[in-house]
Amino acid sequence: MEIRLNKFLSEAGVCSRREADRLIESGKVTVDGKRAEMGMKITDSQVVRVGKKEIRPKNEMVLLAVNKPVGIVCTEEKREKNNIINFLKYPTRVTYIGRLDKDSEGLLLMTNNGDIINKMMRSGNQHEKEYKVTVNKPITPEFIEQMANGVPILDTVTRKCKVEMIGKYKFRIVLTQGLNRQIRRMCEYLGYKVTELKRVRVMNIELGNLKPGEYRKVTDDEIAELYDLIKDSSNETVKVEEI
Repeated sequence: MEIRLNKFLSEAGVCSRREADRLIESGKVTVDGKRAEMGMKITDSQVVRVGKKEIRPKNEMVLLAVNKPVGIVCTEEKREKNNIINFLKYPTRVTYIGRLDKDSEGLLLMTNNGDIINKMMRSGNQHEKEYKVTVNKPITPEFIEQMANGVPILDTVTRKCKVEMIGKYKFRIVLTQGLNRQIRRMCEYLGYKVTELKRVRVMNIELGNLKPGEYRKVTDDEIAELYDLIKDSSNETVKVEEI
């Protein structure tokens, strides 16, 4: 079976197809020891290298945008009957990138690509995650300012972030870190209680019109942009979040 070289490199987790084309064009990719050509196809028996590193095929990368409903738990524990894996019932093994707690809903990315998980989850990489939050009493300008400038929780002060009032009881917040139950703890410190929390964006990928429980495959264009955003990221130790 033949496959385009740029698609092979993308599915092997090397880079996006667009970046693969740039690598091929620059002469950094060889097939069976010969310089690769743009648009060429390869078979399973051929040896592909980027620089000196041999690239081995992986299972086709899966990246899903899921609208996690309230009540579903981000865990792989089989003892938890409402775990996200059982709920999704996706035919290929996938896991989540960044938790949403049981009482939260919205965009959850799920994939079978470990490198993407690690690069996106490192808090030092400061990747944006956007939420819409409803609280139990009217929001004040002082609340918005305090949330934006940092709140002391969990023996630290949260990073400065973008916060915007979008209703009497509702605000939008964009975080670049993932402390445990961060938004809920920030609100509690300021005397507010979160009544609804929905994640609507992770980096360039948006929840859009997905209904609770629905999912879609992330598009090739979205994946290409995502690779561009994480290309300089570390893929070392995972930093776990639960918002």
